[in-house]
Amino acid sequence: MKILITDKMADEAIQLFKDKGHEVTYDEMDADILLKEIPNFDALMVRSRTKAITEVVNAGANGNLKVIGRAGVGVDNIDIETAANKGIKVVNSPTGSTGSVAELAIAHMLALARFIPRADASMKNEDWIKKQLKGSELQGKNLGLIGSGHISQHVSKIAQGFGMNIFVYSPHCTDEKAKKMGAVRLGLDELLKKSDFVSLHIPNTKDSHYIINEKTLSLMKPTAFLINCARGGVVEEEALYKVLKEQRIAGAAIDVFEEEPPKNNLFSKLDNVVMSPHIGASTNEAQIRAGTICAEQMIKVLNGETPDFWVNKKFFS
Repeated sequence: MKILITDKMADEAIQLFKDKGHEVTYDEMDADILLKEIPNFDALMVRSRTKAITEVVNAGANGNLKVIGRAGVGVDNIDIETAANKGIKVVNSPTGSTGSVAELAIAHMLALARFIPRADASMKNEDWIKKQLKGSELQGKNLGLIGSGHISQHVSKIAQGFGMNIFVYSPHCTDEKAKKMGAVRLGLDELLKKSDFVSLHIPNTKDSHYIINEKTLSLMKPTAFLINCARGGVVEEEALYKVLKEQRIAGAAIDVFEEEPPKNNLFSKLDNVVMSPHIGASTNEAQIRAGTICAEQMIKVLNGETPDFWVNKKFFS
């Protein structure tokens, strides 16, 4: 069958398709060309750049499209409901970037707690500001995790190694699941009030959009830090900027933004913010895992088998 890959993908993933005898086309085409070309393909594989919006899905459904694969976790760039209505399965690779994103979240916690970016910048400027950089340990601190999926579970595992106390909030988390994570399940408000570090690990949906806003930020300790390695849109950026500028929380680490790349970045002049350009899954290992897991799922669909990570199954009648 004919596979279209429109975002950069690991060679190992492409080879999996070829080994099964499929024809692979790799072309980072723009939206207009994709709309014209998609009816000619049986499968579409993307990362985050390509937007498989309603028009693209409908165009594919009028042709041969059977499956859309997202080499990664989030599928907010794919119209999964329309795809289901047209009989097109959407699959992803939710475990591909687990370790990489979790490690970045921990790295950001350490960077905030020990002022690492500021220390590095001062040394490169030949300043010795040792007395201004008295940080804090992670050991004994409370870590509040918003979300209880694969990444959140891995963050919990690493954080316990530092001797942190783990709290978790998620509408989908039970006491039993929290216990397996080594965490205590709390309501959102209580978690925000008790945590020294709050780390987000949720998709941006209508239910989670701006879950961190002026009201919820006001519940956090003035000594607390917020870490977002999840998705832009789960944090209201203007509200976060305001509380950071007024030093109503100690700091924040941001890997994801509402607009990427951000224009007129609000946080660029704040000393209590650490930023990275959406690099949570940007490791060699994660890229290979995400691509190969997604390819395996797509091949199952093309073979008439049931995929393990079928995102839009609930929409199929």
